[in-house]
Amino acid sequence: MIEPIIEGTYKFDGVAAKLGYNLNKMCFSFNEESAREAFRQDEAAYCDKFKLNPAQKEAILKRDIIALLRNGGSIYYLAKFAGTLGLNVQDVGGIMTGQTTEEFQAYLDSQGVGKTNG
Repeated sequence: MIEPIIEGTYKFDGVAAKLGYNLNKMCFSFNEESAREAFRQDEAAYCDKFKLNPAQKEAILKRDIIALLRNGGSIYYLAKFAGTLGLNVQDVGGIMTGQTTEEFQAYLDSQGVGKTNG
């Protein structure tokens, strides 16, 4: 598991790439509709097909984005996972901060960076 260098951040380096290879390979497969459909049909079996380790598999099944980052997930490939679930960046932001999407959007607006601020 990768520990943050700065609280809340996870460095994606060679160690992370090696740890997350199978996870990221699985997420890359979501470029194909047939892969997305196979995942939706049996998520656990799809994780097993790519030989995810137990922590990665649990994080996928629980939609725990932070745990995926800590277990070698590349944010680029995790975006493909989020898209497979029908989530956008603000949905994921809410998940990562323990907020609803609406609460996260309101927070962004309060900081001058949300949808009402360009």
